Amino acid sequence: MNNKELFEAIDMLEKEKNIPAEYMFSQIQKAIEIAFGKNYGNDNVKFVIDRESKSFEAYLQKEVVETLGEKDSPNSKITLEKAREINPGVEIGDFVGFKVDTKTLGRIGVNAARNVIRQGINESEKGQLMMEFQSKIGELVTATVERIDPKTGNATVRIGKSTANLLAGEQVNGEVLTEGELIKVYISDVQKKEKGTPKVLISRTHPEFVKRLFETEVPEIYDGTVEIKSVSREAGSRTKIAVISRDKQVDAIGACIGTKGARVGTIVNELNGEKIDIIEYDEDPKKFIAAALSPASVIKVQIATDGSKTCRVTVPDSQLSLAIGNKGQNARLAARLTGWKIDIRPESGFFGEDEDDGLFSDEVVTLNENKDTDGFLDESDSFDEDVSEEADEAFEEEDFSEAEEDMPEAEDIKEETKEEIKEEIKEEKKEAVKKDTAKKVKAEKKKIEISDDILDAILGIDSGDKYDF
Repeated sequence: MNNKELFEAIDMLEKEKNIPAEYMFSQIQKAIEIAFGKNYGNDNVKFVIDRESKSFEAYLQKEVVETLGEKDSPNSKITLEKAREINPGVEIGDFVGFKVDTKTLGRIGVNAARNVIRQGINESEKGQLMMEFQSKIGELVTATVERIDPKTGNATVRIGKSTANLLAGEQVNGEVLTEGELIKVYISDVQKKEKGTPKVLISRTHPEFVKRLFETEVPEIYDGTVEIKSVSREAGSRTKIAVISRDKQVDAIGACIGTKGARVGTIVNELNGEKIDIIEYDEDPKKFIAAALSPASVIKVQIATDGSKTCRVTVPDSQLSLAIGNKGQNARLAARLTGWKIDIRPESGFFGEDEDDGLFSDEVVTLNENKDTDGFLDESDSFDEDVSEEADEAFEEEDFSEAEEDMPEAEDIKEETKEEIKEEIKEEKKEAVKKDTAKKVKAEKKKIEISDDILDAILGIDSGDKYDF
């Protein structure tokens, strides 16, 4: 290869692989230094490049000494007398360059130079790959599926001029990729390896993957009008995403859904039909937790008094299984979304459970719109009202004809006194009826029928029967 061909090859590498020409010339100089060291025992080489004439020259540098010693090599040192024949102004300790034809390098030197140049090209490619993908960490990119391993299910995808492996575990559950298909992937990390090319970690199951999809499809998120506060995801099944609007005139949830569900529909299609719950974020943790448990409705949320991020959520008995979700999925995703540990209870409570264990604050926020309690709910008051109503009904049906028979038989008792005694007996019996009715009401409220799916989620019982507590 002549000098012109060498320059053309370097220009081609710069265009195709983005390897700077300066870097390549530095590698050539390094290679020639190694070759000269092997051939002449002197690796002190001055490299001169002329890009206009597309030529380069190598000069072997020899140190100027008074006289050559027995151990001094003529390839690395030169006497002062001979040096001044070349350059009259040199002094002892200076260096004089001798032009060397690289074609005279031996086979070993040439092979060494080739290895250094190849190694330099490989290192440059690795560096370029690292720079390319490190700048894209945390971003969504489009990749082309090139090959799918039939045994492992891993897919080899091409991203720009590079390739990466999409592991089976990082693919959405249930999706079937085909060769030549264009897919979107999330670049989670780039790991530098001592040998070989850097390892690019890509995913389609990462929670940030859904976040980037919303940023792509929803302009209000991209420009910052709507902000995604948190995302929790079980890939292939369900995702919960909390959003908030920075503009009062923009509905955060509506912006994410789009006209006739067009925006969220595009994302669901990309996720192979994965369900998405879009929730409005609230600075009040009680309201945020209640919203995170959708589609279940929440009656109230109580915050733990010990300062831990723990709360107790009360839901209607009929929606306990909905709040917990299939195998606890809804509660699990809500806990991840909010960052709170959530204890879900039915409105009637669990059998044998203390009504107040003192761990949660008495101040609660009622979130069931059907209850007009101005934001607070006193369980004892509402319960006593139920008891009183049922007790009054039972009292009206009670026969108090026996009250007169229970009165003392005394002839001298006045009529007013008889009436007073009669009223006292009635009050005593009314109180007894009230207490008996209260016991029945409490028993009915504690008695709840729990179906198999609730038992699976709460108690871990696997049975086809139903249990009464």
